[in-house]
Formats: sequence, C-alpha cells, structure tokens
Amino acid sequence: MPHIDIKCFPRDLNDEQKSALAADITEVIIRHLNSKESSISVALTEIAPEEWQVNAWDKEIAPQMEKLIKKPGYSM
Repeated sequence: MPHIDIKCFPRDLNDEQKSALAADITEVIIRHLNSKESSISVALTEIAPEEWQVNAWDKEIAPQMEKLIKKPGYSM
C-alpha cells in the first residue's frame, strides 16, 4: 500500500496537472515496486518557503537522512 506525499513549495497547478503528476508517479511505483494501481495513493502538500525548515526539513528530512535513498543537495 504505497502512499506518496510530495512536499514542495506552492505551485500553481490546476487539477489536470495534479492528475498528470499523480499518474506519472503511480506508473513509476507500479514499475519499481510491483504495486497495483488501486493500492497507491498520492498527496501533494504545499509548504510556504518560510515554513520549509520547520515543517519539512526539521520534521521529516533531517531525522531520516540515513534512510533517504535520494538525499537533497542542500542543507539547513
């Protein structure tokens, strides 16, 4: 049951663009994890730049740095 929560700075994506993003990510998860389309969920969480450190870096990125399979090219 993969659940993907994409966190990013706010983007002005319309519903069609969000659906296309979710479809592309779903395709990759199916291919690499052999998951069923019906078991995958995708969320898009937009975080203001001034809140990134507290709501993304400090809570999720930094504490899991050793587990990340793709580390960011920046630090805070």
